[in-house]
Amino acid sequence: MATGLAEILDNFVKNHDDRQLLALPLAILAVSLVILLVSFVSSGSPVKLGMDFQGGTQISIETTDSPSVLEKTYSSYPLTDVRQTGSRVIMQFGIMDDEQQRQLEKDITSHNYSNVQIQQVGPIYGKTLQVQALEALCISFIGMGIVVFLLFRTFVPSFAVILSAFSDIAIAAAFMRVVGIELSLGTLAALLMLIGYSVDSDILLTNRVLKRRGMVEEKVSKAMHTGITMTTTTLAALASMYIVSTFSYVVIPSFTQISLLSQISIVLIAGLIADMMNTWLLNTGILRWYAMKPEFRGRYNR
Repeated sequence: MATGLAEILDNFVKNHDDRQLLALPLAILAVSLVILLVSFVSSGSPVKLGMDFQGGTQISIETTDSPSVLEKTYSSYPLTDVRQTGSRVIMQFGIMDDEQQRQLEKDITSHNYSNVQIQQVGPIYGKTLQVQALEALCISFIGMGIVVFLLFRTFVPSFAVILSAFSDIAIAAAFMRVVGIELSLGTLAALLMLIGYSVDSDILLTNRVLKRRGMVEEKVSKAMHTGITMTTTTLAALASMYIVSTFSYVVIPSFTQISLLSQISIVLIAGLIADMMNTWLLNTGILRWYAMKPEFRGRYNR
């Protein structure tokens, strides 16, 4: 599978010029940025914030009642989400005052549900986590940019690596917004991991093109076969994790859906698919244009 995909992508790259390679990833990046901007204007956040970042209460219970029944039962409270995960139902509520919070817990207790678990996050703590999440992303990009520039010491290749990583994050975040995946501590970790995956494949390509002997087309082709094999192997592992964490309860009813692993894996899958496009189309187009400039052609084609 990896070899076949690499061959298809390699032929596509060889049969299209640099502008054509840049068109698709830049168009998808632009659409992703528009989605995030519209979300920010309408809701104050580019992605849907989970309970970790905006505060609220999550209650997990074992019950035979369906989510629709529970939604009617607790309609007087700021109920934001109800979902079935195996034998358990998870209800998520927005921010409430102390009196309403106590009344909710009293109502839950009076129904005699089994294995009740209540988790509460205050709005102040959620705001603090929002700031820390933004700081983590900024520090990651700054650190990545410094390392990449020190490694290659030229602006255009370094900029291409950073642009590719930024595009991966933006596309993955837009995907989260479109499909309704909330930003939690788990999905934030997935976005940060994407930076590492992106830099890994981009540095592989850039290092081969700028520091190895040979023709640019040959070096890109060899790097592509190696990189696609690495990425598809990771995608296979993530697909397995997503299937097990999301659908295992269908086969074994006693199991429950592992929402955290499910969300992390699907965000990483979307980001890695975007990374293949950004590395082997966007970054390749920029690098090939740079290496084939008259003043550099003799240096990188030898």
